Amino acid sequence: MQMLDVRLLNVFDEIYKTRSVSRAADNLGLGQPAVSIALGKLRTHFKDPLFVRTSTGMDPTPFGEGLVQPMRAAIDAIEVALGHRSEFDPAESRRTFRIAMTDISQLVLLPDLLREIRKVAPHVLIEVFPLSADTAGMLEAGEVDLALGFMPQLDAGFYQQALFRQHYVCLASADHPRIRGLLDLATFEAEEHAVVTTSGTGHRIVEREMARLNITHRVALWIPSFLGVTFVVESTDLLVTIPARLGELLAGRGHFNVHPVPFPLPDYAVKQHWHERYHHDPGSRWLRGLVRDLLSEIRGEDELS
Repeated sequence: MQMLDVRLLNVFDEIYKTRSVSRAADNLGLGQPAVSIALGKLRTHFKDPLFVRTSTGMDPTPFGEGLVQPMRAAIDAIEVALGHRSEFDPAESRRTFRIAMTDISQLVLLPDLLREIRKVAPHVLIEVFPLSADTAGMLEAGEVDLALGFMPQLDAGFYQQALFRQHYVCLASADHPRIRGLLDLATFEAEEHAVVTTSGTGHRIVEREMARLNITHRVALWIPSFLGVTFVVESTDLLVTIPARLGELLAGRGHFNVHPVPFPLPDYAVKQHWHERYHHDPGSRWLRGLVRDLLSEIRGEDELS
């Protein structure tokens, strides 16, 4: 039987991970025609389509699914025999990394992360997606490389690493007629509130803990994003409970005051999450290491699956 070029094995593995010929081409630094030609050679060799186009992307055939582990074992064996693993050179790479993050992360974390990436990987492109209920499926399908936020719903097949712990503060207009000093519990319960429902920020922790403590609040506004909530708070009497890092960023930048939450609330861990398909990918490992070094306040935290 004709021997397969190791590059064809890598093409197979990348299409399987990304479910996309064009994405596989981007990740491998090849043109899309070259990846299509490689896939054609693989199909001819195995006498099977290997991947078929569906509504979710290039999904493997049953025969293709059965090749995944043997292909990866072969790639690992070849790399060991050659004395090296595939490399990722950030200074030369033109890869596009797709990161899912909350709107808070876009405000608080993204500028520093992008600044660091531009220094060490000037040709790398970052594409940001909102963190949502679809993020787990996008990680699994290879549509995003990494997710940053609070995602306790992720189950088997995903890795995670804690970066820092987050707690909450309250935001009120500097001109609020009834809040002049410290915000107390009675005032918190008496005032109307805006509640932000965006995914990945742990806002349900606040609602759950208030219910447990029998603390009431009158919700006057449900809003899906933190990006506009400060303008609402500045010009109304509404209170909003937000993660502390956003409060630190906003302090002194608007006509509002930041107050401690007047009752105990648990904090939560903000983590980076990725699918097992990208666990050993050199470029993804580089990105995760950059995020960890830049953002981590939790030392000694291992990558957990």
